[in-house]
Amino acid sequence: MHPLLARAAELAADYRATLADRPVAPPVDHAALRSAFGGPLPAHPTPPSDVLEQLARAAGPGLVATAGPRFFGFVIGGALPAATAADVLAAGWDQNGFNAVLSPAAAAAEDVAGAWLKELLGIPAGASTGFVTGGQAANTAGLAAARHHVLAEAGWDVERDGLAGAPRVRVVASEERHATIDRALRLLGFGTRAVEPVKAGPQGAIDVEDLRKVREAGTGPLIVCLQAGNVNTGACDDLRAAREAVGDAWIHVDGAFGLWAAANPGTRALLDGVELADSWACDGHKWLNVPYDSGFVFCARPEVHAAAIAYRAAYLTGAGEVGGMGDLTLESSRAARGFAVWAAVRELGRDGVAELVGRCCRLARRFAGKLAEGGAEIANDVVLNQVLVSFGGDTDALIRKIQDDGTCWLGGTTWRGRRYLRISVSGWSTTEADVDRSAAAILRLAGRCAGQ
Repeated sequence: MHPLLARAAELAADYRATLADRPVAPPVDHAALRSAFGGPLPAHPTPPSDVLEQLARAAGPGLVATAGPRFFGFVIGGALPAATAADVLAAGWDQNGFNAVLSPAAAAAEDVAGAWLKELLGIPAGASTGFVTGGQAANTAGLAAARHHVLAEAGWDVERDGLAGAPRVRVVASEERHATIDRALRLLGFGTRAVEPVKAGPQGAIDVEDLRKVREAGTGPLIVCLQAGNVNTGACDDLRAAREAVGDAWIHVDGAFGLWAAANPGTRALLDGVELADSWACDGHKWLNVPYDSGFVFCARPEVHAAAIAYRAAYLTGAGEVGGMGDLTLESSRAARGFAVWAAVRELGRDGVAELVGRCCRLARRFAGKLAEGGAEIANDVVLNQVLVSFGGDTDALIRKIQDDGTCWLGGTTWRGRRYLRISVSGWSTTEADVDRSAAAILRLAGRCAGQ
């Protein structure tokens, strides 16, 4: 195992060392890539060292530099050095993160890292923390807790009796909600028609007055979905005013990347009132720059969280579980994700997390300024790390040119009926030089020059 794992670490480190200079997404021959992985089912064993070398050769041409400094798509941050190394170590340890019986170390790491996360994000210290795969799982678990609570308050046991015949649950959410909210509602049996939409303001934050009107338009069990960090603009809902508008309704905050604004003094005001919510969803592989997969669900009522998610089995009875890890996530067999999260927060510290968030916001504003100098339209107020850009014309054709060029990578989006370039600055290794180089390439491909 020593030479094998040492070689794997060497290959990984060699790859990471090329990220600053390699094309972000080189042209790929998909047929050749599949052929490199393909062939007949092996009939006989292959030495592990040969398998490793074959894997590295086959995968190389198809790797996208998402961990690099000029990947600006999908709000993806490249994994920090300590978090990457911790994930390698966790793979070697091969721990199941279901409970403290299977891995006391994983349970301890999650307990400590969870407390650190809540302090960084302004979430009450008594809230539960589930280490999930990402924003979708976090939204699903958070809304499962909401479903349990509002129906229990109405005298209905949804875990026992299901939704057939249950009191109708009102789900109020912004017209600008993320699509994972809708999928969570589908998976939880509500269906997307359960949503009572609320208008959003010019930048995509929820219209609090319309929220108040929608809330007062009906009665019965109520779940309100709010957002920290609009996926297009970065705008955050007014959480304090929203709480005042909806009274004691269950509030779930989808804060996949926007919750991290609370960790930086310069952006913390955008999350004023975050502690007033009942559940929160957040990603680690976005702004904390933890390896995939990593997400968090927090719940102000730990007993409700566990009641909605936990299960019991005869073979688990009397196992002496400590910590309740398995009661807070949807997987029984899962990676010990807390090790990498612990390492990331330990590497950065409070000041480092604040600096990372603040620097990405500054770089996003720099990006917007450089492109605006070249004649681009910037469609949003750049309050966090998101920038919407248009040069007019065929936006999707320009996106393809940018992706094929390889200097940087970004995607597109539709905002208020128009297509835009969507830039997300989320990586710890991105510098001003990376932004300037990328902006220059975009202007060149758009046929513009700075200063026009």
